[in-house]
Amino acid sequence: MPAKLLVLCTGLLMQGLAMAQTAQELDYNYAELRFVDVDLAGGDGFRLNGSYRLDNNWLIVGGITGLDFNNNVDSSTLEIGGGYVWDYSESFDVVSSLRFVRIDVDTPFGGGDDNGFAISAGPRGWLAPKFEVRGSINHINLDNSDTYLELAGDYHFSPELAVGASLEFAGDTDVFTIGVRWFF
Repeated sequence: MPAKLLVLCTGLLMQGLAMAQTAQELDYNYAELRFVDVDLAGGDGFRLNGSYRLDNNWLIVGGITGLDFNNNVDSSTLEIGGGYVWDYSESFDVVSSLRFVRIDVDTPFGGGDDNGFAISAGPRGWLAPKFEVRGSINHINLDNSDTYLELAGDYHFSPELAVGASLEFAGDTDVFTIGVRWFF
């Protein structure tokens, strides 16, 4: 059932994006800071992400996330990788990325770390002249694997500044983020 819901939500998002009638180009050169709230064990923290578009639609992507949980558990995650942008229309792209992931976890009883990879793909585009939406299906493979859906939106106050929110629906946990994105 969850896989059918993921496909249905992604299809509806793509339909809405395809209907957007704006010629504004999407910008892939940005840095963003987000507050992250994890519903599992009361975790929250911050995420710093970035993207830089190279020639020929290639991207360099990366991010650092630090989370604190109510049970004295802290985690930090580093992601670095690359991606590709397929120009679907003037206002709609399909974006994919492959990232190396390293996570470190500290508990009162010790700690541990793990390395793996993450892959994601999904649409990104303009729903209205100042409102960008995106969705992606993501898979992360560390000690345990998880596949999740992300739905997000950003309101652009100017060509350089946007604020937005995202929801990630995973098998074991859900994540809400809110933040600001600066385009350069």
